[in-house]
Amino acid sequence: MLTRKMVKTSFGDSEIQVPRDRDATFNPMLIPKRKSMAEGLESVIVSLYARRMSVSDIESQIRDIYHFDVSPSTISRITEVVAADIINWQNRPLESVYLVVWMDCIVFKVRDNGKVINKAVYLAVGLDKEGKKEVLGMWLGKNESASF
Repeated sequence: MLTRKMVKTSFGDSEIQVPRDRDATFNPMLIPKRKSMAEGLESVIVSLYARRMSVSDIESQIRDIYHFDVSPSTISRITEVVAADIINWQNRPLESVYLVVWMDCIVFKVRDNGKVINKAVYLAVGLDKEGKKEVLGMWLGKNESASF
């Protein structure tokens, strides 16, 4: 049997369906009983979105693993906020001068069309006048290369 539960998230209120058993022994892991915040659920959705899953894939994954339904509109609302945060970060103003700038590359193994391949993420980190490090930018490349 499924029951409806209203959860309050930082992205607005959403209704989900949660399994319920006769003895009331089922306790959801992501959204415990008598809790209103779904921070665990939000982080799972953001994590799946970061792995380039579609809204319908995320919805299906949550249903398969956690045995409750999350509406596509809830998933979209959560991922839209993340996308807006990314755009704001990319367009933020940078300092005019950095004392030191480091550039490096990290190579990750990623699955692409059923094959595991290497992807390179290039990072630029700057040290500002107050001594704080700030990520200036990230770029995706096919492989690690000095010419990039």
